[in-house]
Amino acid sequence: MPLEAGGVLRDRYRIEQFISRGGMGSIYLAEDLRLEGRLCAVKEVRLDLSLSDETLDQTRAQFQREATVLARLDHPNLPKVSDFFSEEHSDYLVMDFVPGDDLRSLMVEARQQGEFLPEKEVLAWAGQIAGALSYLHSQDPPILHRDIKPSNLKLTPNGVVKLVDFGLVKILAAQEDTITIVQGRGTALYTPLEQYGGDTGHTDVRSDVYALGATLYHLLTNIAPVEARERFLNPAVMPALRTLNPELSPRTERAISWAINLHPEERPQSIQAFQLALLGQLEPQARVNGRLPNPSFGDVLSSRTERSLVWAAGVLLLLSFIATLGH
Repeated sequence: MPLEAGGVLRDRYRIEQFISRGGMGSIYLAEDLRLEGRLCAVKEVRLDLSLSDETLDQTRAQFQREATVLARLDHPNLPKVSDFFSEEHSDYLVMDFVPGDDLRSLMVEARQQGEFLPEKEVLAWAGQIAGALSYLHSQDPPILHRDIKPSNLKLTPNGVVKLVDFGLVKILAAQEDTITIVQGRGTALYTPLEQYGGDTGHTDVRSDVYALGATLYHLLTNIAPVEARERFLNPAVMPALRTLNPELSPRTERAISWAINLHPEERPQSIQAFQLALLGQLEPQARVNGRLPNPSFGDVLSSRTERSLVWAAGVLLLLSFIATLGH
């Protein structure tokens, strides 16, 4: 059952109202009774009681470990995690309440008026988001967000964009083992192919690159990106950005097309590289030509063949050099 307004958690957080519900949890607006006037966002994650007692204990212990990591984060474009606790069959994460509208709402408003969000403004937002993601990715171990989308980005009244909802945060550990606060695949429209396996799929910083690219595609065209699964089956199904919004610069189109490539190896290898491409300081290593760069099997085979020929030529040159020395 949802939490009721007026209820108090941990003798401290009085629930004011329901905010939103995600795949694995609900978020509420609450007042901190110890700090008069402070509003916070409380995320409730209900445990699956069908699991064994041992699994439930492991899940709760995992939540405690990961929440401790999140509580150490401090970045202007991330809400501060101030508390975490468990009560009965739920785990709770307490964060700063971020006022303002989410970017999806701003995009919908522009679309209803027959307009696009200004490219310059969206790219300025992208710079702030990239800063937050670079900070997460630079942690030891690195942290992936895995659910970047317009509705998870809020623009505060003072112009700061904050990346909210840590529901699918993934902490990369040694040997590429992963720990996940709330298991899930993210939102399909913005999710790369490698993330479709949930926690069984291999994801890294390039998965967040894809999600940010897909988010910018949506914000700049007013059209949701096609799911990666559909694009894999039909590469031509997703229109290039400038066919939807001719006012966009070719540079922005090239950078975003690079970021949302289906193949991780064909994307920017870091958020910083993607940001440089958006600024025109790094040329995307991708083909656009009126379509999004989704290399076919033939493209991949051709690339591998070319590398093999270069390697073979190098070996032959070395053997010739050795033979010359023998004479």
